[in-house]
Parts: sequence; structure tokens; C-alpha cells
Amino acid sequence: MTADQTVEALRAAGEPTRLRVLSLLAGEELSVMELSGILDQSQPRVSRHLKLMTDAGLIERFPDGARVFYRLSSDPRARRLIDTVLDLLDATANGDDHRRLEDVRRTREVAASAYFERVAPQWDRIRSLYVCETAVEAAIQRAAGDGPFERVVDLGTGSGRMLTLLGRAARMSVGLDLSHNMLNIARANVSRAGLEKVELRHGDIFATRLPEHSADLVLVHQVLHYLADPAAAVAEAARLVMPGGRLLIVDFAPHQLEHLRAEHQHRRLGFSDPEMQRWLSGAGLRPAPPITLPPDTDGLTVSIWTAERPDVTKAKVA
Repeated sequence: MTADQTVEALRAAGEPTRLRVLSLLAGEELSVMELSGILDQSQPRVSRHLKLMTDAGLIERFPDGARVFYRLSSDPRARRLIDTVLDLLDATANGDDHRRLEDVRRTREVAASAYFERVAPQWDRIRSLYVCETAVEAAIQRAAGDGPFERVVDLGTGSGRMLTLLGRAARMSVGLDLSHNMLNIARANVSRAGLEKVELRHGDIFATRLPEHSADLVLVHQVLHYLADPAAAVAEAARLVMPGGRLLIVDFAPHQLEHLRAEHQHRRLGFSDPEMQRWLSGAGLRPAPPITLPPDTDGLTVSIWTAERPDVTKAKVA
């Protein structure tokens, strides 16, 4: 940052409401509507604050369908300035804001949990509404490779389809999900497939409690679009990848089907290749070119992103 840019950024941050916004966005990306409710201020007023901070390079604006979300800048220099400013705040400052943010999170979680429990028996059918699942799964198998894998971890395993698809090439597999109903279905599907060395556990994709660098294949299949902080989930998934191992993410390319928010609890309407590759690189992985699978008819395009953790030991030997 130049001196002028630093002064402009400090001016943009130097206002009570804008400090509150920065503190909230330090937790996760939020929409204008959500920020307006948490701050108890009108959307036009909040939007003016957001524009000023966006112009100053403190935050980033990104449209997602008909909504607009904001997050802290990805520029390391801007983040350092923001962290310094927020560190100077009293630990109890903006406590009411963060309690209201927790209320927003709980409302989302209750709605999402109720949705997944309700649709669990029909999950595979719903998942394949928009694309040819056979073609997607064939592409996933090619992207994952033939194995054998020491340990496969499937985050947000749902019905366990990724485990039954790839589990035979793994010596050990682990599937995590927050829905007990989904896990019960996954257990039945895994048993029906004759897979024995599979552990299914109740777990949080943001805090898996699994050992670092413990899996040579980590899967995140059609999960990120439900999450408020997909970048954090990618970082946690990447943390599990061992040197020489691979992370494979399957999700939708950007689209405009707004009804998926209300009908199917989608938080994000797809992800762009640059966004995903930035997250993967930031997590210490080496992204490969993405794979794009357009639908046979009108519908959603599926993207497959893969990335590897460089094996420094092998590189030195070579």
C-alpha cells in the first residue's frame, strides 16, 4: 500500500458502523440484507458504508445470483491493516452484533438441518436433477485416479455415494456429515456395497478434528454451495491432504437459479474457477486445470476442481 492508500483505508475504517462491519466480516462473508439486520440499519445506509470500504480496498464485493455478498479483502496488506485495527478494539466491543450474527447462523443451521433430514431418503434423486450423474461420476473417477489410496476422506458424505464409488480403491475411508439421518443412509449404502473398512462419523466440515496431512484423497462433493464460508471449508479440507495427496471438489459453476436458495437451502449459486483456484492455492495446494461438465439440457453445469499438495521429499530426491 502507498501512503495515500493507507490513509484512505484508515479513513474508511475509522467510523463506528464500518468497524462493526469489519468485525462481522472477519467471521464470514455476509449479504447486505444480513448485515442490515444485524446492524439494525437500513439497507441503503449499510450499502453506502460498504461501497466506501470497497473503494478503499478493505472489503470485496461479489454478486451471487440476485444477491450481493461482502468479505474482507484478500490482499495481504489490507488484511494486515484490518487485523491490526480489529486487535485494538476492546474484546467486548460489538458483542451484540456477534450475538445477532450467531442468531443468523442458528436460523440458517436449523433450516438446513430440517431440509437435509426431510430429503435424506430422496437425496440421490434430488442431487441428480440437473446433470447426468453417470457422466459426473465417471469424471470424478478419472480425476481421482485409480489408487490405491491409503485413506480417503469424504466431507459432507451425505448418502455415502462417493465412498461407494471410490471406496474399493482405498485401504481405509472416512465419511463425515452433520446429519444423523444422512449417516444412517450412508451406513446402509456402504454395507450394501460390501465395504468394510469405512468409518462414518458425525462431524463438522469446518472443524473435522481429523489429523493434519492424514489422507491421500479428500473429497468435497456438492457441499460448498450450502455453506456460509466455503473458503474455510476448502482450507480445512486442504489441511487433511498429505504430501503427494489430492483434494477433489465437485460443485456447480456460477448460475442464476435463485429458487434453489428457498427450495433447497443453497447459500451460494455456484463458484468460478478463479475463486476456487485462489482458495486452493491459498491453502498450500497446487491446482490442476478444472473440469467442466455442462448439462445435457437446460440446467446446471458441474465443475470438478482438483489440487495436490506438493511432495517436497520426492522433489528433493528427483
